Amino acid sequence: MNLAYYPGCSGLGTSREYERSTRAVCAALGVALKEIPDWSCCGSTPAHALDHTLSGALSARNLVGAARAGCEAVATPCPSCLSNLKTARHRMADDGFRAAVGRLLDEPADALATLPDVHSMLEMLVTRVGLDAIRAKVRRPLAGLRVAPYYGCIMTRPTDVMRFDDPENPTSMDDLLTALGAEVVPYPYKVECCGASYGVARNDIVARLSGRLLGAARDAGAHAVVVACPLCQMNLDLRQPQVTWPGGHAMDMPVFYFTQLLGRALGVPESELGLEQLCVDPAIAFRRAEQALAAREAEKAAAVRSGKATTVRASAAAGQDGPDEAGRAEGGRA
Repeated sequence: MNLAYYPGCSGLGTSREYERSTRAVCAALGVALKEIPDWSCCGSTPAHALDHTLSGALSARNLVGAARAGCEAVATPCPSCLSNLKTARHRMADDGFRAAVGRLLDEPADALATLPDVHSMLEMLVTRVGLDAIRAKVRRPLAGLRVAPYYGCIMTRPTDVMRFDDPENPTSMDDLLTALGAEVVPYPYKVECCGASYGVARNDIVARLSGRLLGAARDAGAHAVVVACPLCQMNLDLRQPQVTWPGGHAMDMPVFYFTQLLGRALGVPESELGLEQLCVDPAIAFRRAEQALAAREAEKAAAVRSGKATTVRASAAAGQDGPDEAGRAEGGRA
């Protein structure tokens, strides 16, 4: 597969750990990433609010670059970039929109009708590399780690554009984490909004929405939340000091990128995964997982001891009855 890679602006800034871990796991899985030459911003959140045609042109420019590089598909880690790139490609079916974008880019409109398809990095790993191939490369299973997969509100929606997974109950990340040995907890808010870019204008809204997501993960028994979006990760991880658990306790729920846990399970050196850049100490989650495993082993040992004691008592009871039974049998024969 000749795959073009679009890192997105946040990958070089606020989510460097996502970018680093993405490249590291792809290398470990034998996936070659060919960065789009001279890529530029896709328009992010504000462009489409100003001008839909300009927003489409910003994204289409990158897809044109991928096509010229001979790539059959584009993969990106960021759901916002994914949404913009896929929406631009989707709208190229409209002749008028395609012609307007072509004028902005000084590109033939016909060339914009056959742009490469776009996939999230999660989709590419799950569907093109495959869970069986990933499972076979696991060197350090995430045993005992209970996780709440959080997809965010745009990775699978709208369905006619994204065309991947269930829009209301996606399971691709669940399946990937299970393949790594983690335990996925039932999580009802996996596609609810965290507040997104309202973190700048309305911090109170983001604190409330993010707090609800974190609280649900805690109530489900999760040791950590796992995300695939830089903005979601920032809201859930960075803003935890602004939210408190019921009873006034500070939150301490680690929030990983799925690529970080994938890399850990594959045996990628932690120095390549950017775990040190997480605000909430990731060691909290691993420590809780170890404690859960220890408690589980203790329960098993207790059950075995209890079973042995029951067997001994049963054997002793049978031994006491045995001679009498034998005597009665002998007497009967006599």
